[in-house]
Amino acid sequence: MTHYLYLHGFQSGPQSLKARETRDFFTTSGAEHSFQAPQLSPYPATAIAQAAALIADQQQPLVLIGSSLGGFYASHLAERFHLPAVLINPAIYPERDLARFLGPQHNPYTGEDYVLTEQHMAELEAIRPPRIHAANYWLLLGTADEVLDWRVAACHYTGARQTVFNGDDHRLQRWPQCLPALLQLQGRVPASY
Repeated sequence: MTHYLYLHGFQSGPQSLKARETRDFFTTSGAEHSFQAPQLSPYPATAIAQAAALIADQQQPLVLIGSSLGGFYASHLAERFHLPAVLINPAIYPERDLARFLGPQHNPYTGEDYVLTEQHMAELEAIRPPRIHAANYWLLLGTADEVLDWRVAACHYTGARQTVFNGDDHRLQRWPQCLPALLQLQGRVPASY
């Protein structure tokens, strides 16, 4: 049995459509797998600590799924724990992408008000993986992503399995079509490099 850990993106949560679609798939697929989509802190260092604690507690094979900022987090964790990861339109340089959001923020999924600072951008830079083991990743990209340039991710993960959907957006409308293929991924028991 494989455990799938879903890491949501910026201003998102386990109630997002992608997370719900994924949860519903595992609930109705009949496969003997488990799924978890935690609400992550809006603060990067805390979010990574939360996810790392969930991974460290796992005794069964694990596959990470990360969307947007969650894809960046999944890369850090995949390298740290030697895990496979499915990345959906992942952020590559979130400290640059999120710099325009410095200041007060409101998460529409949780109702939480919080403040992003330069310190949080530094936390993002601090968790950038120093290397990428391309064999760990399956990249899912939409060429019409209105938030992130898909070509940056495609280049960053050169050598990884990549599925590019022409005309698909940041939400990745075709995500439900990809879900059955998750069952064929080989999870690994977490272990540090």
